[in-house]
Amino acid sequence: MSRALPKYNKRRVGIIGGAAAVAISGAIVAGSALAGETSKSNTTVQATTKAAVPTVNCPAVANRLPAIPASAKAEVDRNLALLNTQIAEANKRIVDTQGQGGPNFIQNAITGPLKDKRVATINRIATAIGRTAAKPVGLDALAPCTLNAAGAAAPAATPSATATQQAGGNTGNTGNAGNTGNAGNNNGAGTISCPDVASKLPAIPASAKAEVDRNLALLNTQIQEANTRLANTVGQGGANFVQNAILTPLQGKRSSTIDRIAISIGRTAAKPTGLDSLAACTLTK
Repeated sequence: MSRALPKYNKRRVGIIGGAAAVAISGAIVAGSALAGETSKSNTTVQATTKAAVPTVNCPAVANRLPAIPASAKAEVDRNLALLNTQIAEANKRIVDTQGQGGPNFIQNAITGPLKDKRVATINRIATAIGRTAAKPVGLDALAPCTLNAAGAAAPAATPSATATQQAGGNTGNTGNAGNTGNAGNNNGAGTISCPDVASKLPAIPASAKAEVDRNLALLNTQIQEANTRLANTVGQGGANFVQNAILTPLQGKRSSTIDRIAISIGRTAAKPTGLDSLAACTLTK
């Protein structure tokens, strides 16, 4: 009996130990399975979030143009490329600013300014063609863009033409030229003040003068457009609305325009440097 007892106890301990091991093992498996489900769930959530980001959809411009004179082809091609760049940058901005602002943030901060840039770029295309052929009309109708699928559609209406998603962004329109004053608003919204560009340029070669003058005019036009937008959006958005929706896009447009001025001069003379510091504007109350 004294020997049977230890043997029995050993068996009992073995059975209990085995049961505990099975229980622990089951808990580990269950935990692993649960962890796996959570991981899969997170992946699904992330994929859904990513899929929910809308993209900009703009009407095609190239297929609406008449025959392009050889003398205008290079300029037209540059501006068509700028249209694509503008959309790419707008799409990137949508991704980078997800969750910011209110329900109208994308329209006010992205698709609205994009339309303005497209108007200026499309107008340059029409002007380039019009120098040696009939200037195309009605192209401004191709400027507004909408949002694809996910997200609320931008209120801007697109023409019934075939729309292509041009990738777009910030290159095509102009900035404000050197006007420190600028057209003011009479509703207390303040005015946008930008550094003068014309007075900071070196001697302009005759071959570059026409292009430089066009871009200086575009800089002025953009200040006016920004001031109009400032007046029309009084009270919208939060504390950073003007900076995010007006001043930052304006700075991007000015940088592109100022760069085109420098490149134009640099084709036949020393390319001016340091002009990018003139791109940023401020709000004057």
